[in-house]
Amino acid sequence: IYIAFNIKSNSYIAMKISLLEQIKQRRLQLGMKQHDMYMCVGMSRQQYQRLERQGNPRLDTLELIALGLNSELMLIPKDKKDAVLRILNAEKIQAEEDEVQNELKILGQRY
Repeated sequence: IYIAFNIKSNSYIAMKISLLEQIKQRRLQLGMKQHDMYMCVGMSRQQYQRLERQGNPRLDTLELIALGLNSELMLIPKDKKDAVLRILNAEKIQAEEDEVQNELKILGQRY
């Protein structure tokens, strides 16, 4: 089980998807192309494409990729998974509410 940001539901959920699929989803969420990633983490194009497609990356490679995706690798105990999901989703909701409030202020200043 992995905790991942689901673009369709716009929330963090526990998913049974591969780590490689999570890397790809996070890259897309950040609006990055494969080219951006391999340039960012210092890998060759072939290495990065192979990793996303079928790789079995070493831990140091995963750490580089996490850095390029502005993310961190961590182990979350199973009994804490639900609490972590609640925290991540609460932060996302708060950020969205803050964004709406800022937009309303801007609109209020225009009119």
